[in-house]
Amino acid sequence: MRAVQYLRVGHAPELVEVPVPEPGPGQVLLKVTAAGLCHSDIAVMGWPEEAFPYALPMTLGHEGVGTVAALGAGVTEVTEGEAVAVYGPWGCGRCHPCAEGRENCCPHAAGLGIVPPGLGRPGALAEYLLVDSPRHLVPLHGVDPVQAAPLTDAGLTPYHAIRRSLPKLRPGSTAVVIGVGGLGHLAVQLLRALTPTRVVALDTSEDKLQLAGKVGAHETLLSDGEASARIRQLTGGIGAEVVLDFVGAEATLAIAAASVAVAGDVTVVGLGGGTLPVGFGGGLPFEVSAAFPYWGSRTELMEVLGLARQGLVSSHVETFTLEQAPEAYARLHAGDITGRAVVLPHG
Repeated sequence: MRAVQYLRVGHAPELVEVPVPEPGPGQVLLKVTAAGLCHSDIAVMGWPEEAFPYALPMTLGHEGVGTVAALGAGVTEVTEGEAVAVYGPWGCGRCHPCAEGRENCCPHAAGLGIVPPGLGRPGALAEYLLVDSPRHLVPLHGVDPVQAAPLTDAGLTPYHAIRRSLPKLRPGSTAVVIGVGGLGHLAVQLLRALTPTRVVALDTSEDKLQLAGKVGAHETLLSDGEASARIRQLTGGIGAEVVLDFVGAEATLAIAAASVAVAGDVTVVGLGGGTLPVGFGGGLPFEVSAAFPYWGSRTELMEVLGLARQGLVSSHVETFTLEQAPEAYARLHAGDITGRAVVLPHG
């Protein structure tokens, strides 16, 4: 089968031929219908060789959906031909967080060598994907696979981030979304669907700000040196109750710190490598909470797909073939993708 693999540190991914995997006991083989590309992939491919934690070659793609193609011995929870989404942050399956569906918080995964597909083990940028357990499959129940693929991370991650702040997003509140790319444009929609808050979107790209307005942002601002002052002005000097930074660079974190209200939340999702000083004298208002969420729970993925099924959230996507995936990664790295890039392995 064809797969897009990261073969050598510092080199662009390539399309290669690899054997079709066979499901062992308890495993499920999927025929991949759609796979999303993510800035996390760009971050991984940017790590230096001495710090690279995974074995190469590695098939990329941690946002995957497909149809069940074959079942390993003992699997009864899914049936062949069923359309499913892959829940990516795999855990041990036995601890309290895993029992609650929060495998993203499993304390044992790293020690056991358990890593997500596409981030350490073969991922979804291939014609077929081997999934270790049917518990990591969530039925699509009619959601378009092209729409569903980004929701497994680009939808799930902001949903998880927003849920922790829901008590603060009351009528009259303000939420700021910094970076309206793949995750940010979905965050805007989720905030509109889940809360009565005013949504202010920031980006350096006029095209992405236009998309933010189309999907529901009440205000759109350029992410520059004047952004925090404008947010203070919009909020009568109070600041935003919640700031969600989907970039995570020094410049955007500085905007977040200068824009958040007393007792507000700063949630850093982006992997831009910036730091946020926390503590007295660190520049944040009193009683601000800072969080660095990781993906989301299996239950939350079900809920995100439910919102998509109701037409309350949709991914703005550009589709590519497997052959075009390396080019799509290059465009993603250059900031030339508005919304999310989705690869169709059999398209």
